[in-house]
Amino acid sequence: MDTGFGGRGWAFPIAVTADGTIRPTADEEETVRNAIWMILSTSPGERVMRPDYGCGIDDHVFGEVGPATTAGIVRDVTEALRAWEPRIDLLDVQARLDPGDRSVLLVEITYQLRATNSRQNLVYPFYLQ
Repeated sequence: MDTGFGGRGWAFPIAVTADGTIRPTADEEETVRNAIWMILSTSPGERVMRPDYGCGIDDHVFGEVGPATTAGIVRDVTEALRAWEPRIDLLDVQARLDPGDRSVLLVEITYQLRATNSRQNLVYPFYLQ
């Protein structure tokens, strides 16, 4: 549903549909969700023209599963989203072990879109080791 406040943008990743056309555009909720995913999936230093862009979450990939690693991931995600996604108000970030796979931390992000005051939730799986 497009409320008209947030607008529309390119769907990401850009792809071609089965009939050969470019995948339709995305509404602001999807665009912001994709941007958050991109921030968390990009390590600082990975982008040449923006070396400080991204999230330091990958620094914890070989961390010991425990409170220190979890706290570091929550801190890094919080700092990255506050720095790089101005379209949201970050409400909460939590990380917990996936009950089905102890090598995965589920990073739960709750945020509110500023344009619509719509509350959103995203769960980002972070693979340890």
